[in-house]
Order: sequence, then C-alpha cells, then structure tokens
Amino acid sequence: MQRPEIKKPDKGSGRGKNHIYVREAEGRVETTRRALGFVLMALFLILPWLTWNGEQAILLNLLDQRFRIFGMTLWPQDLTILAWIFMVAAFALFLVTTLFGRVWCGFTCPQTTWTFIFMWFERKIEGGRHQRMKLDERPMDADKFLRKSAKHTAWVLVALFTALTFVGYFTDIRTLFQEFFILQASAWATGSVLFFTFATYGNAGWMREIMCTHMCPYARFQSAMFDKDTFIVAYDVDRGEPRGPRKRKIDPKSEGLGDCVDCNLCVQVCPTGIDIRNGLQYECINCGACIDACDSVMEKMGYPKKLISFTTQRRLEGGKTKVFRFKSVGYGAALLVLTGLLVADIILRVPLEFDVIRDRASLYRENQEGWIENVYTLRVINKSQQAQEYSFSVSGVEDMQWYGPQSLVLEPESSEVVPVTIAIDPFFLETPIKEITFTIQSVDEERIRRRVRTNFIYQ
Repeated sequence: MQRPEIKKPDKGSGRGKNHIYVREAEGRVETTRRALGFVLMALFLILPWLTWNGEQAILLNLLDQRFRIFGMTLWPQDLTILAWIFMVAAFALFLVTTLFGRVWCGFTCPQTTWTFIFMWFERKIEGGRHQRMKLDERPMDADKFLRKSAKHTAWVLVALFTALTFVGYFTDIRTLFQEFFILQASAWATGSVLFFTFATYGNAGWMREIMCTHMCPYARFQSAMFDKDTFIVAYDVDRGEPRGPRKRKIDPKSEGLGDCVDCNLCVQVCPTGIDIRNGLQYECINCGACIDACDSVMEKMGYPKKLISFTTQRRLEGGKTKVFRFKSVGYGAALLVLTGLLVADIILRVPLEFDVIRDRASLYRENQEGWIENVYTLRVINKSQQAQEYSFSVSGVEDMQWYGPQSLVLEPESSEVVPVTIAIDPFFLETPIKEITFTIQSVDEERIRRRVRTNFIYQ
C-alpha cells in the first residue's frame, strides 16, 4: 500500500503559534526512558562529588591543563588517550545509529533528558496539554502570573543546579558550591555558571525541538548510517490505512478501514511535533512516545498492539531484518580495534614525563682537570597521583662525572627542572659529537622509567 500523502499538522497537533503542547505519554517505552534518564542523571550529579585518594575523583582542570579521572591524571602529553576516547565514542555512536537509529537522541541525549525534566515541571504547575493551551489563550491574571512565575522559577533553579554541577567537573565542586552562593567564586567560575544556566534554561525551556531539528548536526548526517535494517520508530501503513474514526465494537474491515483510528495522540505526545504516520522524518528522535500512545489506543479498541513500533523498513516490507551486515560489522570491528588501542595505551602508559635540554648558550667548556663539560636541563613531570622519588643516571661513555643532584622527590601532579653538568675525559671522545642516554627511574616502582637520548658535543 502506498504511503498516505503528507499533510501539514492541524491545530490539534499542538503547533498553534509554532508552539508544541506535548501530551504526557505513559507506557513501557516511557518507563524505560525515564529509568534510563534517572540513572544517567544520578551519575551526572554524583560523579563530581566522589573522591579518590583524598582528591576529587573526576576533575578536568583546564587552567592547569590536567584531567584527573579517578586514578589516572592526563596531561597535554597524553593527547593520544583523549583522541582514542573521542574516536571510540564516535564509532560507538555510529554503530548504535546503524543498528537502532536515533535511540541516543530519544533516551540518553542531555538535550532530551533536560527537556523532559522541564516538561515535567510544566505539567505539574500548569496542568495537562489542554489546560496549558487554555492557560496561554487567556489574558494575564493572578493565577496565570503565579503559574508562569512558578514554572520559570523552577526552570531557572534546575538550570542553575545543572550549571553548578557541570562547572564542578572543571573546578573543585565543594569549593564552588560554597563560594558561589556567598559571592566569593572567581570570575571564571561565576561567568561559566551563569552562562550554562542561561544555556540550559534556553535550550530545554524555550528552544527544545529547535535544537534537535535545526541546530544538532547529528540529525543531518544520521541518514548516511541508516539502511533498511536499521531499527526506527515506524508506522505500519499496510495495517493502519485507510485511517479513520469508528465505534469501538465495529469491525474496521467491514467499514473498509485500517486499525488507525486517527486520534492524533501519536502527534500530541511527540516532543518534536511530527506525525510518524507520514513516514521516516529527520525530526524523529526515536523516543518512542508515539508507541506508548498508540498501544494504549489499540488496547482500548481491542486491536493488536505495535501499529507503531520499533521496527525496520525491511520487516515492514515482509522481509527479515539483518543485524549482521557489512556496515554494522565494519563499525563494530573498528570500535573493537579502537577500544583495544585505548586500553593498551592506558595500560602501557607511564605516569612520568622526562625531557633533556642542552644548554645552547655554551656548546661545551673545559674544566680545571681538562675534562669536557656539557650542561643539561632535566625537566621531570610526575603525572601520577602519588609522590615519587626518582634517581638519574647517564650511559653511553665509559668514564664520566656527574655534577648536580642524582635523585629527586616530586609531589603528585607536579613538575621540576633539574640543572646538571656532565664531564667526560676527552680520551673517550673519538668524534666531535657523542651520543649519550639519560635514564630516570622511580625508586618505588620499577616499571616507571624513561630514557632520553641526546648529544654530548666536543669541538
């Protein structure tokens, strides 16, 4: 059967004055979405408050260029690990999109999660869909003013708490909460909190579906990962058409009708205001609200459920969905390889950075004993979260003298510069340039070791 002609939503769709009045959905999909949203929200709120070795467990310190993630501290020199993390996240998103469509948008995207939170406050304060429509139509009075004020106050408080928590990932969250409310926070922290408060309030309270349909790039390039075997929220045209109202006890086939009663509930519960019966649309975020709305109507009418369901185009055409196909296997293989590289990089990572810099002001000098001296600067960074004691050594020549400290104690996540002088008997310098190797070794952990090759210059 041909798809029905796409129609513009009428007033019942909730698009009056370009505003979508979303009806509350109840059902198994909505329950799952709420449970997942609750878990993710709890993680977001709890993680910055956790401690590890007496310090904030997750602290992305941009000012000091250090990212602390539980027992690991990432410095600018650890850019590869951050790159692997971003690539793993990207390919995981590609794989999930290929298999399940925009399920990320509907169930885990922060924009969706906060939008539904704001909508919950809106329903509790202003009432259901029809009550909100009537409230907006009537002139301003005391009741309307109080309800609107209460709603926007709740939105601002949620946005403020969200902003404080988010900024708490980048600065000490306990200090931030204390200093912000007594107006002692730094200009950077205060400005960031106010900015993200405004952004959250605007995105989840006012822009909502505009973020998903016009500003999010994911909605635009997702079609490149879709195929006939991608699970999407879809309407069964063959079963539902022709649509139309009817009495509950009448057999729809006797009236020449499909199972769709044209109640428009699937449109009213959609957070982006689309009609899923018009086919796949980029505005659909796969939240499944229309599934719950349609299933409730089918149950009341005594019809089978899943007129709207998570399904594939191939299944709707009577075929069998292929989960393992070239695209999904390719993304899966790439994800496994990248995950393996990320894990290997983390396991093999040495929490120590060691650089050797020759003194360029003077290539060499001769001391009173006739030995040739070169001056070096040893730069050491302790990238671990524990204090470390290191010892220095040099190799590559049979006889040499070391002037300067040969051991160093460094506090966690700190760095120090150590000037040293190496003197070599000219008898052992067969060429003007001699390659030597500096070694730094942790006294407590044998695996923490770095070697750096450099040149000793004579003549």
